[in-house]
Amino acid sequence: MKLFILTRRSLLSLGVCVLAGVAALCVTVTSASKAVETAAAPKVNPIYRVESDKKQVAISFDAAWGDEQTGELLDILDKCKVKATFFLVGDWVDKYPDDVKAIAEKGHDIGNHSDTHPHMPELSSDKEQAEISACNEKIKAITGSAPTLFRPPYGDYNNTLVNCVKSMGMYCVQWDVDSLDWKDPTPEQMCKTVLSKVKDGSIVLMHNGAKNTPAALPGIIKGIQDKGFEIVLIKDLIPEGEYFTDVQGELHLSQ
Repeated sequence: MKLFILTRRSLLSLGVCVLAGVAALCVTVTSASKAVETAAAPKVNPIYRVESDKKQVAISFDAAWGDEQTGELLDILDKCKVKATFFLVGDWVDKYPDDVKAIAEKGHDIGNHSDTHPHMPELSSDKEQAEISACNEKIKAITGSAPTLFRPPYGDYNNTLVNCVKSMGMYCVQWDVDSLDWKDPTPEQMCKTVLSKVKDGSIVLMHNGAKNTPAALPGIIKGIQDKGFEIVLIKDLIPEGEYFTDVQGELHLSQ
């Protein structure tokens, strides 16, 4: 039979082991609690569509890279007497200030699409705010007004980003009708895609650099109007007052 004699040193070692075990258990419990808390936090959605009994639809364009088609799109919108919302990246604003000025002077609204087009949820809240603020300042320097709308690059967002945008007094806006112009469908396919999905309060997504967007735009505008919809700016689609977005991202005024 072996006898274990507890010396002062062995007792000290045993105590250290016990304390280490307790600390590890506390870390595990804390981590688990945070995970549960995170999982339990309700998802905050941007605005994909606006609840409305008015037959109104908004058309939007994202501009992040080139500007080869911007002038042509503005000419088409002028000819059709339609106003649209352009979401601009700060880097794009730096490269094409004349286009930014033209968009504003023709009565279209300009939204914020971040400064450098990053995946925003990968950034800290401070860096998210810095991205948005930098783009706002560049647009304001050219047009005299800072945007009130923000669209996340890649449509990528999380609760932190949506809350950050709200804290800056802006609306975080997505879309509920994707023209899929970035996949280079034919103009006819684009028209069919958009017209099959638009409804009261819809927001249509298009891009200023997609191959067939200029060819499709007149047909999309006419098709929307033939359905009895008025085409308005996104900011005019959003009603004033306190609001919330449901699980589908539809904006409702708070009661």
